[in-house]
Amino acid sequence: MKTFFRFTMIALLMGFAQVLFAQDSRNLQFFRPVGQEGLNVFETSKADTAEYDGVKVRVGGDFALQFQGLSQSNNAEVGSGYELVELGNNFNLPTANLNLDVQMYDGVRLHLRTYLSSRHHAEAWVKGGHLQIDKLDFISEGFMEGLMEYTTITVGLDEFNYGDAHFRRSDNARAIYNPFVGNYIMDAFSTEAFGEVTVQNNGLLAVIGVTNGKLNQSATAGPNNKPSFYGKLGFDKQFSDDFRARLTGSWYINTGTGTGGYLYGGDRAGARYYNVMHSVGNDDLGVGAKEGFADPQYNPRFSKIGAFQINPFIKAGGFEFFGIYEVANGLNEGADDGSLTQIAAEALYRFGANERYYIGGRFNSVKGAKTADATEDLDTNRINFGGGWFLTDNIMTKVEYVNQQYNGDAWGGQYAGAGFKGLMLEAAISF
Repeated sequence: MKTFFRFTMIALLMGFAQVLFAQDSRNLQFFRPVGQEGLNVFETSKADTAEYDGVKVRVGGDFALQFQGLSQSNNAEVGSGYELVELGNNFNLPTANLNLDVQMYDGVRLHLRTYLSSRHHAEAWVKGGHLQIDKLDFISEGFMEGLMEYTTITVGLDEFNYGDAHFRRSDNARAIYNPFVGNYIMDAFSTEAFGEVTVQNNGLLAVIGVTNGKLNQSATAGPNNKPSFYGKLGFDKQFSDDFRARLTGSWYINTGTGTGGYLYGGDRAGARYYNVMHSVGNDDLGVGAKEGFADPQYNPRFSKIGAFQINPFIKAGGFEFFGIYEVANGLNEGADDGSLTQIAAEALYRFGANERYYIGGRFNSVKGAKTADATEDLDTNRINFGGGWFLTDNIMTKVEYVNQQYNGDAWGGQYAGAGFKGLMLEAAISF
């Protein structure tokens, strides 16, 4: 019986390998390349560079591991329960993604990502997926060909295209596009049921989309469940071999108190700096230990929200600049009507053969009031300095110095007078 079972498993594995060999393709249509080749790719191009000759399945993965050497402090008194835990120098939990990309038909592609290991979940779980349609030949050959030459339709339950920062962020283990270890403080990223239309023509870009506003899906009816609407306008032009410029403006709005609060809190994989802002707790005083898996990101949690984000990007030779100017407003009337502004500037210099090395820095700040009647603004800023090396197109390592401070008297609890700093090393593999 054991021999039969062993031979059965071998046969199944051989058959599965043959299917993958027959269907795997690195030349999927309208697809962001994986690895270094995919750097600085935002919306997928409308250039049809791959010929469709049947269903293709691409199985890929991402792996990331950090060595963390951070220290932290705050103004909490000993015994208050708000003192921060002491951090040591050690490895974080490795993270992993499983990616399936399937060419379903000519101009129709499916993407599915599963988090195999993440900071927030011990078990494997589906992050999300979407169907991208760049041709309508499945209706009839050449159907609306003139329109679809410039148009992409995307539907699914996945991250939606608000702002440009989500193209450069780390998505759990997919850290190869991020030149630093952490994401931005106000991290605009959520996975919701959505549909969007993108139009690109001669460098001009327009996006219009809608989501149901829910991170945790449910068909339960509610008077405060309302959709989120978003859009983007801009241009992206390669003026010469050595100069590219891009400028976009994005907007997002949700007026339902039961939906729309996840724009800056949708990353369920957790932030990169582990145990930062984790208080020790004090049971005698009723102060429980607190560790937020998203710390030190900041989510204003406006129950109704309107936001816009402006993103400049310049690539001139080896020099690269990416920026964020973003304002998030609470749309409730009265005390809930706060406003926060995020500014970020990232400058890199890539050099060496095929620009395999880079050095650079990033400044990121968030300032504003969560409520209209706040007497003082919340204020936090972070600086990163570091560099990286692409060992191959699909393997890279990076090192950074990070320093984040919580300024002013508006912060309470473990955040009062808090800050952390130190060195981070990360290795990332994507294939």
